[in-house]
Amino acid sequence: MDKKRIAEMFSLEGKTALVAGASRGIGEEIARVYGLAGAKLVMSSRRPEGIQEAAERVRKDTGAEVLAVPANISYPADREKLVQEAMKWAGRIDILVNNAGTNPASGPLAEVEESAWDKTFETNLKGPFLLSRLVFKAWMKEHGGCIINTSSIAAYGTGGNIEGVYSITKSALTHLTRILAAEWGPYRIRVNALAPGLIKTRLSQALWDRPGIEEMAKNKAVPRLGLPEDLAGAALLLASKAGELINGQDIIVDNGALVTR
Repeated sequence: MDKKRIAEMFSLEGKTALVAGASRGIGEEIARVYGLAGAKLVMSSRRPEGIQEAAERVRKDTGAEVLAVPANISYPADREKLVQEAMKWAGRIDILVNNAGTNPASGPLAEVEESAWDKTFETNLKGPFLLSRLVFKAWMKEHGGCIINTSSIAAYGTGGNIEGVYSITKSALTHLTRILAAEWGPYRIRVNALAPGLIKTRLSQALWDRPGIEEMAKNKAVPRLGLPEDLAGAALLLASKAGELINGQDIIVDNGALVTR
């Protein structure tokens, strides 16, 4: 194997990637890396100004072709619009990254409002499932592809009194990943999940912006908190030829947090 072969293994040339939840943080960084790897990009998030700004940053950094589509994946009309616009613009969706997520339901389950429970499930579980199904029918059923769900190591714990509902949705998303991988494998579709540990994003700020967290991180193999770019390599592996035999897996990227707690 030579340098050319290595480059080809991680190339996304000729592919189109749709990244939902891409206005900042992990989603934006995955889109950036995919653009550098040669993919055309459809970037989506619910806030029009946020996704337009993120798309411009990625376009400037990578030189990639980028389409920004404001869409809230909790809304059926927005999901359909997103897939329709992506297909109209690119003619294909080879990679889908379900990164949109929310966590409004902090606190003990006994005190969680039903509306917060519903919103968390609609965004973190129902949205990714139904968006995946739209992409399956629009392109992947006939042509194959790759779906990546952003899960969390919260799927493997109780979430304490901070992220109980969130952890339930991520556990369900991990299992959804396995079921879709089994059902859609015969269509040459690979479905995997990324399970990050504590990553410094706006969504997780309540967890990392606390006294002592940085000090705790110094006991890990890499003595710091995770950053969005720390997910990029794993996301590229799963989307590229280098990861073409990986299917139905939850790739944990947590600096050893699960084994050192």
